Amino acid sequence: MEVRRTAPVKLIVPDDRRDDLHESARQFLHCANRAAEFCWDDCSYTNCVTANSTARDALYAELREETDLTANLVQEAIRRAVQATKGCVERWKQGKRVSKPEFTSWSMLYDKRSATFYRNKVSLSTVNGRVECDFELPADSPTPYEQYVLSDEYEFRASTLQYDKATDEFYFHITTRKYDTDEFEVSEDTEHQTVLGIDLGVNSLAVASTGTFWQGDEYDHWCREFEKRRGEIQQRGTQAAHNALLRLGKREEAWRKQYIHTVANEIVEEAAENGCDVIVFEDLTDIRERLPQAKWHHIWAFRRLAEYVEYKAPEQGVSVEQVEPNYTSQRCSRTDCGFTHDGNRHGEHFECQKCGYEVNADYNAAKNLGVRYARKQRHSLRSSPKSGSGDAPVDVRVNGGTMNGESYQRIAGD
Repeated sequence: MEVRRTAPVKLIVPDDRRDDLHESARQFLHCANRAAEFCWDDCSYTNCVTANSTARDALYAELREETDLTANLVQEAIRRAVQATKGCVERWKQGKRVSKPEFTSWSMLYDKRSATFYRNKVSLSTVNGRVECDFELPADSPTPYEQYVLSDEYEFRASTLQYDKATDEFYFHITTRKYDTDEFEVSEDTEHQTVLGIDLGVNSLAVASTGTFWQGDEYDHWCREFEKRRGEIQQRGTQAAHNALLRLGKREEAWRKQYIHTVANEIVEEAAENGCDVIVFEDLTDIRERLPQAKWHHIWAFRRLAEYVEYKAPEQGVSVEQVEPNYTSQRCSRTDCGFTHDGNRHGEHFECQKCGYEVNADYNAAKNLGVRYARKQRHSLRSSPKSGSGDAPVDVRVNGGTMNGESYQRIAGD
């Protein structure tokens, strides 16, 4: 597998967002050092933690609470500490003197979800949302940016963002890996991988390509109840009311997290029960702009749900990926059609203007998300097992806490 690292790319960071990157790096180093403390054992290298899953399971939830970093940055910080510990253990075995890894230099690791590349800029996750930075490309590089970052033949890998204090500049060291097209032809494991597409929306919190719905009605109801209760308490204007608001806020936060944890567990179970190796979400970058009707608690729920699933899925041997959501709500998901038109969708209902296929709109989008990833990776999509036709639900009913739909087919002449 060919790996390329481009010459350092200078980033033009907006002046009002530089502090966000500095604070992100501070918190990233905090996570890495906390992880190093967990992994290290002064007495014997045999007791050092060198398994990323062990460190992640022990520290992830705590570090997420301690910092404002996204899930991906926290996991990269943990991974950095584990890799450094592994290196120390190897030198220790060789009789060399080593000490606990300590991270002090300004740097952060970004994976393909926390860094999104465009032709002339990159979007980076920070503690205060995303920041878009323009590039100042090197004039002459042995690994040109255009060839290795924008090429369809290469995929972005975890890369390093660094800050040069002397020049007050930010630099991105980009690592890419060339896709091995032969591996899809010779690897039986890859050939038979199955994808579960997950669509996130306002009407339904999540919809799977298997036809399972997680409605947002109960979530919205309790969000309104908490908001109503806050309004009642705020009208009192006393210190006791202020203290009551703080307690209510903690209860609401705990309830939200537990609710999303439950949905995340059910999504992972859905994947496992249907023999899926990959769960595919839409890329949540700019989701606020794509769903202007969504309230803030919807956006919060979407992001947390994707983070929790990404954390929980590997325990079941399932990976989590994101794909671009462009036109997934407008494209017909029937494999023999694929007609794309903005007139295909009408609210919660989808009807293809070309082939007449009718389906729940969110379910249609979930299948398209899965298909988009499956076609790129040459996997197969796990679609609804409820009907041999693979058609999707239009009318839905409550069943065991989720919304499971009966299959619906358009009858010619109706």
